[in-house]
Amino acid sequence: MRALYACLLKLEAILAGLFLLLMAVLIFAGGIARLLHHPLNWTIDLSTCFFAWATFLCADIAWRRDALMSIDVLTSRVPARVERALTYASYLIIAGFLCYAIYSGAVLSRVSWARSFQGIPGVSYSWVTMSISVGGALLLVTTLLKLRDALRADGLLQWPQGQG
Repeated sequence: MRALYACLLKLEAILAGLFLLLMAVLIFAGGIARLLHHPLNWTIDLSTCFFAWATFLCADIAWRRDALMSIDVLTSRVPARVERALTYASYLIIAGFLCYAIYSGAVLSRVSWARSFQGIPGVSYSWVTMSISVGGALLLVTTLLKLRDALRADGLLQWPQGQG
């Protein structure tokens, strides 16, 4: 299971980087084409799709690495037990929001299935909205793993020897 998860993390990082690179190349190519009076309208649509996917993939990578901005003005001034309780509460609120995002993204993907890109007829806009559900699921896994690790660190969650 750990090997599969490690493979997923590598794939996620590769795709995030690739999507960001392709997005920049497409926007640049579209600008050059417009400058030459031969606009490529599909470049904006495709770069929008890559941006949506890259946003969620990069958010998961940053969340996993604790690289997101945080403000700890309140939590740094409370006792350690209260701080840990606030951490657990934050993880649970985040997990609840991500469950909602997964559900809403799935509904939005289903609803937007018939909608196509303006510049790319025949390609469903659901490819963009699907990033909400997939990205939310990846973020939810990361959040639950963070919650598990916090519970283990506090001795509130113990696994039998040799597991987890």
